[in-house]
Amino acid sequence: QVHMVESGGGLVQAGGSLRLSCAASGTIFSINDMGWYRQAPGKQRELVATITSGGATNYADSAKGRFTISRDNAKNTVYLQMNILKPEDTAVYYCTADIQTTRRTARYDYWGQGTQVTVSS
Repeated sequence: QVHMVESGGGLVQAGGSLRLSCAASGTIFSINDMGWYRQAPGKQRELVATITSGGATNYADSAKGRFTISRDNAKNTVYLQMNILKPEDTAVYYCTADIQTTRRTARYDYWGQGTQVTVSS
């Protein structure tokens, strides 16, 4: 069983910064891609950024130049540093990880419970 625990959300003024963290724990053989998605009220969940086990990153256009995704493989943790936050960044942010729990099991996408980020104007 795998648990994904997020932290770091909150309320911040426009132009401010937040750092989200997400740690995977439990029975883990390997973690492949990790990432962050977000869902604003009345909108579909959308990609924010992803990072491979080797450190290659991919960003949504809305995140480029302002957000940085990183990971600590020793801690099974992924981070999202968010700078120059805008009111339109307000959403619930979810982390995800492509995890293989044992050598013989298939990979599966696990999700965190979500953390609220609110940016005031």
